[in-house]
Amino acid sequence: MALEIIPAVLVKTKEELLEHISRVRNYVKTIHIDIMDNKFVPNFTIGVKELQELPSGLKYEIHWMVQRPEEWVGKVKGPYLHMVHVEAVESWDNLAKAVKESGGRLGVALNPETSLEKINPYLKNVEKILVMSVHPGFYGQKYIPEVEAKIRELRRMLPKAEIEADGGINPETALRASEAGANGLAAASAIFAKPDVGKAVEELKNSLKRGWGERHG
Repeated sequence: MALEIIPAVLVKTKEELLEHISRVRNYVKTIHIDIMDNKFVPNFTIGVKELQELPSGLKYEIHWMVQRPEEWVGKVKGPYLHMVHVEAVESWDNLAKAVKESGGRLGVALNPETSLEKINPYLKNVEKILVMSVHPGFYGQKYIPEVEAKIRELRRMLPKAEIEADGGINPETALRASEAGANGLAAASAIFAKPDVGKAVEELKNSLKRGWGERHG
């Protein structure tokens, strides 16, 4: 199981998306792209059009913070990990079909207040679980420590699962989230607000490794 820092990109133009990817591509393997429709969350970003022809040589996970995600996913062809909020899915079967037809893979995301019981029926069919450690919608929010209990329970239930925490991640909270059991951390301002993004990624990675090591000996 890989320990991974994943830059999270929330932008409103394709030019901004490409600029963000360019800044971090030499330091990471995966990019996390936030998509918002101003309905599921009170903010909007780039959409399906801007996700076409993403730069090669990287893996991408697309975090769909949208209503009716099954209608969006099928419009983005490629080997991407589609992380979809369980709170927004109307038909899991239609979603799974759309992901398969797109050539992608499926992950599930849940908000801080959503119980694990809500995602239990789908855990066997997803490649990653994204636990929101802020309320989705905006960068720069404060990490919610109460989600650590949820991460711990997920790790107990699924010792080999890919579990990613997203929101309010900095070197201090990276340590806490990884100690709770997250092996992946999505970080935005803790990377992109820094003058040296390579150094910022390395600092987060060190916290991730330290927290994971404290948990797993």
